[in-house]
Amino acid sequence: MRLYTYWRADNLSIEALTLETNSNRLVSESPMNQRVVVFGAARKEQKIVMNTIPLAMLTPLLAAPLVMLTGKRPNVREAVSILAGIILLVLVSPLTNAVLDGARPSFELWDIMPGIPLKMIIDPLGILFVNLAAFLWIITIIYAIGYMRGHNEANQTRFYAFFAVSIFMVIGLAFSGNLMTLFIFYEGLTLSTFPLVTHAGNKQAKKGGRVYLGLLMLTSMLFFLLAIIATYVLSGTVEFTAGGILAGKASPMTLSILLALYVFGVGKAGIMPFHRWLPAAMVAPTPVSALLHAVAVVKAGVFTILKVVVYIFGLDLVSSLPAADLLLYIAAFTTLAGSFIAMRQDNLKRRLAYSTISQLSYIIIGALLANRYGIIGGGMHMVMHAFGKITLFFGAGAILVASHKTQVSQLKGIGRAMPITMIAFLIGSLSVIGLPPLGGTWSKWFLLLGVLEADKLILLGVLLLSSILNIAYLLPISFQAFFSDPNYVVRHGEAPIACRMAMTVTALACVILFAFPGPLEDLLLTLFG
Repeated sequence: MRLYTYWRADNLSIEALTLETNSNRLVSESPMNQRVVVFGAARKEQKIVMNTIPLAMLTPLLAAPLVMLTGKRPNVREAVSILAGIILLVLVSPLTNAVLDGARPSFELWDIMPGIPLKMIIDPLGILFVNLAAFLWIITIIYAIGYMRGHNEANQTRFYAFFAVSIFMVIGLAFSGNLMTLFIFYEGLTLSTFPLVTHAGNKQAKKGGRVYLGLLMLTSMLFFLLAIIATYVLSGTVEFTAGGILAGKASPMTLSILLALYVFGVGKAGIMPFHRWLPAAMVAPTPVSALLHAVAVVKAGVFTILKVVVYIFGLDLVSSLPAADLLLYIAAFTTLAGSFIAMRQDNLKRRLAYSTISQLSYIIIGALLANRYGIIGGGMHMVMHAFGKITLFFGAGAILVASHKTQVSQLKGIGRAMPITMIAFLIGSLSVIGLPPLGGTWSKWFLLLGVLEADKLILLGVLLLSSILNIAYLLPISFQAFFSDPNYVVRHGEAPIACRMAMTVTALACVILFAFPGPLEDLLLTLFG
């Protein structure tokens, strides 16, 4: 097995390391074909990293059958899910320091086709995504315990099992070392979340599932896969490479078409007109909505766009392409249109779904700005939006469990009965809007800097107007919950304690991310050397 990395030890830049299975040592292969045997701390660290990647991937994959085996013992079943999440977080968190130090450890399993291996690599975007998914997996499972039991949901064992499989797909996608590996896990994520979307099994769930599966598979097969094939034909490789692989490989018009295929082909990014799967999927239980909007699916979409821009095209190439501006304004349209549609939704989960469509395009805009501030802003918004939006969905689910209410118009005065839920909802709202002292402030700040650096003043207006619209469709919910209907009769209390614990943690995280944004910025800065 070969382990490729960039590793700095004692000022020695090691370009490639091979773990020799018969000699318990690491050998570096320099560009001059000189062989240097590396002992000590570097060898130990690399062996740890090499073992950690497959262990991290196997953790949720092994959790799924264990959940099925313990299905008749709910406490054990749910403990397995939480323990698997903790193990995953413990495994992947230390890898962040290696990435910050310049390491890019990777390994290959087997060839998918001649010259294209199933390859895993740990890079700044990947480790950011995996840490996010691992932490929120734990929190969402805790929330799900309260929700699934409190709402008397059927097929709970199946829910936890497929949730674990979905996390496995997320890890594979995040650690993908080339486009084909990413595509395999991207499709696997669609298929593994389909049973979660159709969990209820009724006519409405099946209809929503058909829209979900149909749109995501259609865009990936027609556009995304075609873009990958075209990339291989043009460049002879599909490896994620610093600076990109497509510069000078075709005319600007051809590369513009290719960029458009990627943007529209990654349907999970929710850009219009391929966005309808998101509101259609709101028929799923609220923990699934949290998975779709914060932990896995939509974040997999915008993560893919960021990877393609940074490692397939390269920032310099994207900024020079004629299609970049057009795609930027399509993303800007999606940002505003999603917000305007959200304002008209009385169903709370559908309002939040259209909000997500709008917020995802912030990240697409950051990627297509193709400058340092845009990429940092997009990467940070992936995290900030995840914590803000998962708090909002947790609140929506808690309201459903405690009061059986689903419409915004029904929530007047509910803050008197559910103060913890609605305070958390307010915090999540303020973070999504981007107001201090919440984490969303910093991601929007960097996106605005990226827009100014690119001299796109129209986009500056779009982002500011969108934030105003965020206020218009989110803050009235909290306002009427606390300040409307003074004669509201309290007929119920809060949601189960597991739900309250989860949303309290994610709401606090929104505050903590405002106070300590530095680690996120430092990690994303390593994308630029």
